[in-house]
Amino acid sequence: MAQIIDGKAIAAAIKDEVKLEVARLEAEYGRKPCLCVIIVGENPASQVYVRNKVKSAEYVGMESRLIALPQTVSEEDLLDQICKLNEDALVDGILVQLPLPKHINEDKVIDTISKDKDVDGFHILNVGQLWVGKHCITPCTPKGIIHLIKSTGVQVKGKIAVVVGRSNIVGKPVAKLLLDENATVIVAHSRTEDLPSITRLADILVVAVGRENIVTGDMVKPGAVVIDVGMNRNADGKLCGDVDFESASKVAGFITPVPGGVGPMTIAMLMKNTLECYLDKENGK
Repeated sequence: MAQIIDGKAIAAAIKDEVKLEVARLEAEYGRKPCLCVIIVGENPASQVYVRNKVKSAEYVGMESRLIALPQTVSEEDLLDQICKLNEDALVDGILVQLPLPKHINEDKVIDTISKDKDVDGFHILNVGQLWVGKHCITPCTPKGIIHLIKSTGVQVKGKIAVVVGRSNIVGKPVAKLLLDENATVIVAHSRTEDLPSITRLADILVVAVGRENIVTGDMVKPGAVVIDVGMNRNADGKLCGDVDFESASKVAGFITPVPGGVGPMTIAMLMKNTLECYLDKENGK
């Protein structure tokens, strides 16, 4: 039976470390790190995510700002708001909660955020720097996934890592981070032929497709580290992942639950990224 990777506990420990660092830095530099979150409209899921982000920022002792804009806000007005925050010397991190209404171009919004305040790590310049191995803000979920894998004590170097999913937000960046850890990386996806034969190669298996139970226990190599990034609702309305937890947990060595696995780590890494943006600014990077 697999050992459960407790994302909630690991994330809580990280936030406690950030809290201590924030207090130390406030005493040293005379101000707190500041995270500004913008939400457009009243999407219920987005509101929950934003509340959790603001609450976490307050917990670690950061200044948090929330800007709530109506669903009907124009793209121009949203971009103007971002530009003002880019110029605000007291704001270290800017996050625009996605998804946005259809009349707003998400790529344009992301690339309007200053790359130095891009706590999500989505700006094209941060993405480019990630891929060429230069200092950048790393996307929160992939960063959290690497932390979860390392928490098991399994050495990543030399292992075969299979990433199922090729999104710009998770699949591609986590593949690059695994390469940086000297894993041998295979990227598969929903259209991969004979997916089970690929996933069974994985010493480390990261599944981020957004499809309920796309990976089952018979597709997992015995003893593998399995990271389930999916967040779906089954026919009963219950939260579940991309991995069939019941069958996979009987084969894997380590596995993340859904909920309580990757999700809490995303917000913990957001706090670390905000701190990183603050330190880069204070140190003139």
